[in-house]
Amino acid sequence: MNAVARARTALGCRFRRQGRCPEAGFDCVGLVAWAHGVAVPGAYPARGGDPGRIALVLRHNGFCETADAAAGDVLLLASGPGQLHLALSTGDGMIHADAIRRCVVERPGAPPWPVLGMWRRSGEA
Repeated sequence: MNAVARARTALGCRFRRQGRCPEAGFDCVGLVAWAHGVAVPGAYPARGGDPGRIALVLRHNGFCETADAAAGDVLLLASGPGQLHLALSTGDGMIHADAIRRCVVERPGAPPWPVLGMWRRSGEA
């Protein structure tokens, strides 16, 4: 099962800070890592974060930066002042753990926040 198909099985799962599985819930990091089948880094901040550190963790897990979003790519977004957010591109939208709606959702179209970077897993499209 590819990352987008796997993430879609989590639609409606509850939002939970530091959540890493469908049964307990997800945050944005947990959802993206689970969808791609990679380990979630320990001790990451609930707010803020360092884009450079996120890029290093993604590279360490076999992701390469890309200039065009395709289905399955990881999106790093600036969801607020000093606030970073991860989402999974569907190719024509995104899937993410939405803290406001308190669950995993899929939304069509362009992300509502600035895209700071995009990463593709090695060997994928």
